[in-house]
Amino acid sequence: MPLLDPLERRFGRFAPTNITLYLIIGQVFVTLAAMLGLLDLRQFVLVPVLVMNGEPWRVFTFLFYPPPVNFGSMFSLMLLPFAWWIFYLMGNALEHYWGAFRYNAFLLLGCVLTVAAAFLTPGAPVTNAFIAGSVFLAFAWLNPDFELALFFILPIKIKWLALLTVLGYAYGLVVGAPSTRWQILASVGNFLLFFGRDIIDTMRSRRRSMAAQARRAVEERKDREPRHRCYICGKTDLTNPEMDFRYCSKCTGDQCYCPEHIFNHEHVVEEKEAKE
Repeated sequence: MPLLDPLERRFGRFAPTNITLYLIIGQVFVTLAAMLGLLDLRQFVLVPVLVMNGEPWRVFTFLFYPPPVNFGSMFSLMLLPFAWWIFYLMGNALEHYWGAFRYNAFLLLGCVLTVAAAFLTPGAPVTNAFIAGSVFLAFAWLNPDFELALFFILPIKIKWLALLTVLGYAYGLVVGAPSTRWQILASVGNFLLFFGRDIIDTMRSRRRSMAAQARRAVEERKDREPRHRCYICGKTDLTNPEMDFRYCSKCTGDQCYCPEHIFNHEHVVEEKEAKE
């Protein structure tokens, strides 16, 4: 995103680091407080109608809403640390790749787009799930061959999980509620603003590579055209390089024959010569 270059040169030194860790610490605190009955998770959901009715904190606190969890399920609770670890792994990798300023800008833009999209359907609740989704897509784009152990057992490359995510987003755009559609567009929009140029350049590069491969294939086929082909059986110096192909001086034109047919064939003559 070239627009960030001058901003990074001017304000980059002020960018906080390890923002992913702070977000996770906040989510852990909220989760533990909710489990102890000290907090109501519903107070951390972004609902624009409630924001406009005197609860402005929701514009910020929705970032600390934990991943979807069923407090009555031990298996669901066991998945929470894994979800936080994945989020930290990906966020930390993006911060190392971009630097703190650009990574913070990526998260901030995702938050702004998410909040703006939420106000288009002010009665619908919104969490930070699609912001985490944009982080996942960014990491998958930069590290397509990174492997995750699905269910702690099955190794799978993250590019296939990203493809499933994109297909899920496409499905949500078709059949989802209006609020879901706007949130998907906000998430994908954040991703495209940072990676749109890279995607276009990659597609152009692949197109040029495919065209070059096609040209090389045509040239190789031309280079591999047989120099000798038996007029009778069709054997060539490519299919049978050990054979000694010869040409018959009594046949009209340059008629080539393999050793089997050089002395065992009917001579090819022009119609005029045949009549004479």
